Amino acid sequence: MTRDAQPVTVDAAADPAAAIAAAAAAVEAGECIVLPTDTVYGIGANALDAEAVQRLLDAKRRGRDMPPPVLIAEPALLPSLTAEISPAAEALAAAFWPGALTLIVRAQHALRMELGDRGQTIAVRVPDHDFTRRLLRRTGPLAVSSANLSGRPAALTAAAAAEQLGVSVAVYIDGGACDAQTPSTIVDVSGDGAVVLRPGRLTPAELRTVVPGIEFLDDVSAADGEDGASGTAGEKAPGEG
Repeated sequence: MTRDAQPVTVDAAADPAAAIAAAAAAVEAGECIVLPTDTVYGIGANALDAEAVQRLLDAKRRGRDMPPPVLIAEPALLPSLTAEISPAAEALAAAFWPGALTLIVRAQHALRMELGDRGQTIAVRVPDHDFTRRLLRRTGPLAVSSANLSGRPAALTAAAAAEQLGVSVAVYIDGGACDAQTPSTIVDVSGDGAVVLRPGRLTPAELRTVVPGIEFLDDVSAADGEDGASGTAGEKAPGEG
């Protein structure tokens, strides 16, 4: 689906209330927005709106085999998304949220989120960005992937995101330049233990301090930007959200 209306850019520093109001209205209408995070700029949509999530995937020109992660405002919201929080998941969330940690958890059986072909799991993160968490408190959980076309570099500014995504996004929130090009660390805690699917900002030493028995895939490698995916438990997740 192609949008006919021209997108709106709102300066979050100059008027954060106006930026949140514009973004929340767009999300409620099923549109996509671009927002700053603590890593790179993201393209977001209502995680509970299957058509909106499909618009996000279409805007990035990517398939449903790479579903976006879900951003939430508070760690306390995690139980609403997952049927069971393992001791490892609880420890990692307590230590590193808000922050650059994405957890792959087993989704609630009745969870009404059509994020793509995610199997039985979902990727979740609490960003360490005050404005973004304020926005999430207004909108609820957002499906968020990096604000770039698949295969191209992640956007570090709202203008760079707009150059790639154009009119497929209704509202661009300009929060200044992102200075963190290192993506989040992705850890699969959907099973009995904890497995690092992608290294990121968190070091192995930091992770082992919290979960001494955490495992690392032999072939883990960083993917481009912030693109996220969660599939069946144990599946390697390229990128993030």
